[in-house]
Amino acid sequence: MDCDIRREGIFCRNYRAVEKNVEYPVVGDWVFAERDAFGSCMIKKIEERKSVFKRPDRRGHADGYVKNMLDEAIVVNFDYVFIISSLNRNFNAGRIARYAAITRSGGGVPVAVLTKADICNDIPGRIMEIRNIDDRVDIIPISSYTGEGLENLREYLHCGTTVALLGSSGVGKSTLINTLASRDVMAVSSVRAGDDKGRHTTTHRQLIMIDGISFIDTPGMRELGVCDVEEGIIETFPDIAALEKECRFSDCRHRTEPGCAVLSALNDGTLSKERWLMYLRMKNESRRFAGMKKSKSVPAGQIGRKRDIQG
Repeated sequence: MDCDIRREGIFCRNYRAVEKNVEYPVVGDWVFAERDAFGSCMIKKIEERKSVFKRPDRRGHADGYVKNMLDEAIVVNFDYVFIISSLNRNFNAGRIARYAAITRSGGGVPVAVLTKADICNDIPGRIMEIRNIDDRVDIIPISSYTGEGLENLREYLHCGTTVALLGSSGVGKSTLINTLASRDVMAVSSVRAGDDKGRHTTTHRQLIMIDGISFIDTPGMRELGVCDVEEGIIETFPDIAALEKECRFSDCRHRTEPGCAVLSALNDGTLSKERWLMYLRMKNESRRFAGMKKSKSVPAGQIGRKRDIQG
């Protein structure tokens, strides 16, 4: 392994897994390393992580063919996750709720950053779509082009803070970093005109320091499955968790049972159908993953046969 240990994080390249079930460092990790007389170094220990954002790793298999599910750490040791979503045809409130639940489960604070506000004619409507599913996440519409809303991000940006930027391709993650840095530190490209989907300009995860603030930029994720994030789901949907405890029967399935508090809330409108369906989907995914999970996370160096990564 060739490494360059920096104060703000770790840079790793050109390594292969030599041991199975070994946790390798990812972007954001703090490590202890020893350097030899030739300038090479060896990582001896990975410090305990205060936060982690994980997703399922199916090892290239479809859900129906996975025997043992693993999880993959994407980024670690962040304070906030900026869930970047553009206010165009790529907008998806359910996807934002997924990111938020996984962030909470991993020990971070989610912030929904809605980019390209200058081209959206119904920002309040988009915000309401998110609120119908997750009414606890902070939502900040911005435009890197006009500067609208950028001042509202300042409360999260303090010296020593680490912010991970996650979202689909083309939503403006790298553009936002360039805007906050007031210079071009990241390459960017335009979205496709036909469907507003982005191109993978960012090809690896990396940590960038700007005025004492650490930003972790990541490639766009086309899909985001849910790991074993029961705690994060409860934090995202505390009202539903409370309703389930009020049902007459402890094993209530919330379908036709008498005295069901969930059905009552759905009928009187105090619980939205969108929020309930998202809760069910995420809870079912989390339980299915927990039942299939091996005891070890997938090491970053073992994802694929050969990989050149940063972090």
